[in-house]
Amino acid sequence: MTPHQPLDLAAPDAATTTGRRAGTGTRTRTGKGKGAAVCAVVLPTALLALQLGLGAVAQAQAQAPEPVGVGPRVASPRVASPLVVPDRATITEGQVKEVARGGAITYPSVTSCLTVTVRLKDGGLVGAHASLFQVPGELRSDRILAALKDHVGGRPVTAVEVRGAVGAWHPGYFVKAIESYGDGEQPPVPNGQDLEGIARAVSQGLGQPRSMVTVEDVPDGDQTVT
Repeated sequence: MTPHQPLDLAAPDAATTTGRRAGTGTRTRTGKGKGAAVCAVVLPTALLALQLGLGAVAQAQAQAPEPVGVGPRVASPRVASPLVVPDRATITEGQVKEVARGGAITYPSVTSCLTVTVRLKDGGLVGAHASLFQVPGELRSDRILAALKDHVGGRPVTAVEVRGAVGAWHPGYFVKAIESYGDGEQPPVPNGQDLEGIARAVSQGLGQPRSMVTVEDVPDGDQTVT
């Protein structure tokens, strides 16, 4: 500095203000001390947020299990418990049931009814007791074949046996039950024993070939099919 060089009082002040450690500046003459204090507050907050975010990511990565093998993991399918089929069953009016191979089905009190027994290829039997008049809480005559078909499903069938009061049945009862006719409507009346008509109705209702269906008129009473 030359003897006649004027002193720059602002320079030391600026140097002193900017050279102080953040958060400790007390010089406010130029306003720079206040600005440094604001930065001192904002910067650590941003750093803290960044550290917390990185920490959460690191924790999630640490908890995530390491992938094994290649490709997405597939959950094991639930295996349903095997259906337990009884050896014997009693099928009353409006019901459908099944027995296992070597089993027996009993149809009690077959008077004005028809029984339909489906013989499965594996030896099991699926039977339906078609009631001329609906029993409360049970299937009507125009619903019984659909229920029997659903129970059989896609399993192979070797024969379908229809037995009962053939003379009391019109084939149309399998399509529209007597209870379905309203006032003023006359249900069809059977005219003798229409074995062929009943066989065709059962064949169509079950989706089985006509040649597989046999129809037999039997006396009133219990029926046992083995």
